[in-house]
Amino acid sequence: MTDRTNVHPLRIADAKRRIRHVFVRDLELNANIGVYRREKGTLQPVRINIDLTVEETEGEVDDKLENVVDYGAVVEGIKAILAGGHLNLVETLAEKIAAHCLEDARVKVARVRIEKLEVVPEAQSVGVEIEREA
Repeated sequence: MTDRTNVHPLRIADAKRRIRHVFVRDLELNANIGVYRREKGTLQPVRINIDLTVEETEGEVDDKLENVVDYGAVVEGIKAILAGGHLNLVETLAEKIAAHCLEDARVKVARVRIEKLEVVPEAQSVGVEIEREA
């Protein structure tokens, strides 16, 4: 039997605690990423999935973008990270994306999954998933 006392699940969409779940699913972008010589200087496709635990603000959303976490801004931030130059590890990319998401004080938990899609011919994808808290 595995001891799971240190494992805490992502808290998603909880009305009593005023928690909203914001997500980005299957975002496919090209990245300059990898430690191997064949990966340097070339773009390769990655798939990114993000789940954010967001604390709702007091008051109503009022149909105003500034009252919610903007997933469009999250995606633009990811694109900016990728445009910043070569990264060796998917772990580094995941950490940078999580840190970007947590810059918004309403985001309490960020789960980020990065998949490289064309690295291992026998696998659909390889990668990493991390979860970080504010």
